[in-house]
Amino acid sequence: MEVLSGSGPRRAGLGILGSMVVAEETRSRRKNPLVTGLLVVPVVPLAVLAALRLIGYDGDWYTLIALSLTPYAAAAGLLLGGIALALRRWWTGGVALVLAIALAVLVLPRLSASEQRDLHGKTLRVLSSNLLYGQADPKAVVDLVREQRIDVLNLVEMTPRVVDGLTAAGLFETLPYRVLHPAPGAFGSGIVSRFPLKEVNLSGDSAAKQPGAEADLGDGVVVEIVAVHPISPDVDTPQWEREIKDLSRPAGEHGLRILAGDFNATLDHVAYRTVLSRGYRDAAEERGEGLTPTWPSSFPVVTIDHVAVDNRAAVLDYRVFDVPGSDHRAVFAEVRLP
Repeated sequence: MEVLSGSGPRRAGLGILGSMVVAEETRSRRKNPLVTGLLVVPVVPLAVLAALRLIGYDGDWYTLIALSLTPYAAAAGLLLGGIALALRRWWTGGVALVLAIALAVLVLPRLSASEQRDLHGKTLRVLSSNLLYGQADPKAVVDLVREQRIDVLNLVEMTPRVVDGLTAAGLFETLPYRVLHPAPGAFGSGIVSRFPLKEVNLSGDSAAKQPGAEADLGDGVVVEIVAVHPISPDVDTPQWEREIKDLSRPAGEHGLRILAGDFNATLDHVAYRTVLSRGYRDAAEERGEGLTPTWPSSFPVVTIDHVAVDNRAAVLDYRVFDVPGSDHRAVFAEVRLP
């Protein structure tokens, strides 16, 4: 009995010692600086991105690119936080999750459709397409117009050559009224309509590149249309910002207005959110499609093409369509007017 009783404490002591060794080895592994560093490094740009997004600062071309990837950053942050917590890097995991959740709170509402006003006015079907320096297939554009019974078509990056192609494909037989400013490269734009158009300057200094028109729908109903295409921010970021702000006059100061085109901006850019804050709603976001990407069409990643609708109207439908020959997907919205 004495032998047995003596071996018991020895066994217990060895067991405790073994547990301490294992625990120490675990702590050593947990504190491995290489693993910790690999987890901390991606948290830093995540924190910078979250700060830019939350304070509302677009910055330069590089920060604009980062901000356009906000939905992906939110998802990556959740994954990173989960991995860090699984490896018992509590502070790193906690910070990553807080940042990711903050971004997710901003992004996830885009997946939920909003309740629309109960309106009984006319319905307008609007389509916008970036023609990629006029390389888009004119017949495909015209077919889309006919299939979707489009009332107003906004075209950007419209060249003289593509206008000839659209004419040959019969666009102006379907939509006879037009305000066209074709130009080489990315600088031509136009509006084509089923209803009579009157050209007006609705976009300040960028009017030649972002044409505007009043569409007379009959019965005294007039809608203002702008074909949106500010310069790409990689060419001139300050000019891009100025041309977007040309669109941001408060909606209450003018007639019912619809802005449609290639904004070169996402919902995570303060420049576009400033436009929306002046009395507009993003049609995709209204229909729960705010995360549907539009560019590049071969492998869509970001949503830079939009239909921004006067908040006095209701958005009944929103969809995107591939257009052969273009690097942008066309955006469509059906709008009910008050």
